[in-house]
Amino acid sequence: MKNIAANPLTQKLSAFVALSETELAVLERLHQRRKSFCAGRDLVHQGQTKQAAYILASGWVVSYKIQADGSRQIVDFQIPGDFLGLRSVLLHTSDHGVEPIVDIEAAEVMASDLLQAFAETPRLATAILWAVSRDEAMVVEHLVGLGRRDADARMAHFLLELGARLSLVGMGSKAGYACPLTQYHLADALGLSAIHVNRVLRKLRENGLVTFRDGWVTFDDYGRLIELADFDPTYLDQARPLLP
Repeated sequence: MKNIAANPLTQKLSAFVALSETELAVLERLHQRRKSFCAGRDLVHQGQTKQAAYILASGWVVSYKIQADGSRQIVDFQIPGDFLGLRSVLLHTSDHGVEPIVDIEAAEVMASDLLQAFAETPRLATAILWAVSRDEAMVVEHLVGLGRRDADARMAHFLLELGARLSLVGMGSKAGYACPLTQYHLADALGLSAIHVNRVLRKLRENGLVTFRDGWVTFDDYGRLIELADFDPTYLDQARPLLP
């Protein structure tokens, strides 16, 4: 059980509930079909049917939708411990694509695996529902960011949210975190041009708030960055376990 206890998904779910030995054993079973995938090759295609879900074990991926004119809108980024394509398993058709940003490892999970796990361990099912609800809450925040925050606040909020998500799985802190995203990724996700992203990042760096350089985000003044973004992490609901 030692390996599964250190697994990113286990760490995330443990923020919601203290997992039992039985629940850890079920999680370990869900991770049995572990596979490697290359960067740049879609793991899930938009419109794909009969798709398995995946649990991301290492690396980063991007979820996106292709518009009628062929342009791409990034919906979100997934980090270790996140589910990939879960909605496509439940709805039978994927409404978005999933592409690894770097080489990744992920565990393939069939619908039958999930249903059996939920039947055996209702508390684990509730914890996974909590994780999925967090993902939905983040999408809502992203919509608010696109519609109501200026470019500086939007970028600050996004970088802070990523930091909070990574901290939950032991990959980030208030000092900073490794980040493989390019300015083009940020532009597609935040509704900005790549040139505008460059200007915003330079402004935040020159103001002593945050530095994003050479694949690393450094929080130079975490408190002031929170003020700029008006960042309230309540929607991430990481405070304490909610189930006995």
